[in-house]
Amino acid sequence: MNGKKTLVVIGLVCTLPLIASYALYYLWRPDSTVNYGQLLSPQPLPKEALTSIAGKSFDFDSLKGRWTLVLADSGACDARCEQSLYFIRQVRKAQGEHQDRIERVWLLNDATLPQAKLVEAVEGMHIVRAEGSATLAALIREPAHARAIYLIDPLGQLMMRYPDEPDPKKMIKDFQRLMKYSRLG
Repeated sequence: MNGKKTLVVIGLVCTLPLIASYALYYLWRPDSTVNYGQLLSPQPLPKEALTSIAGKSFDFDSLKGRWTLVLADSGACDARCEQSLYFIRQVRKAQGEHQDRIERVWLLNDATLPQAKLVEAVEGMHIVRAEGSATLAALIREPAHARAIYLIDPLGQLMMRYPDEPDPKKMIKDFQRLMKYSRLG
């Protein structure tokens, strides 16, 4: 009889963690997440060639292997747009030695060209004409978030959206975690 009790105790000790893990997975949902940006269902961007304002061909496949921050806005770029461009630049610079793992893209959603002064201020950013493109449509699936900043992972998947008026400190924290824990990019 003593051997049966021991066997039952060993069986319970082995199966309880498994049962508890299934119960937690299916029944418990955490109230909050660590990340600031809104996680999206990963989706690849359409494969299409776009044109930079310098007249060169551009496609997102050329940026594979790097994290990419994308803003889709007008070339006229009002104060809010300029602020978003500034935040994108600062988030990248704040990563220090990891800033080379991050690219920046400004998709122009109209035919207006940005002012030369602004182009100079965002040096190193890919400024691409995207009016009417499938890429622009894939990014802005929800018109309510037309001015959001998007994140594309190193595999070329759209995966996160930051608010239309983001908090750069929280974005920097997100990226610090990404750079620390991700071996991609």
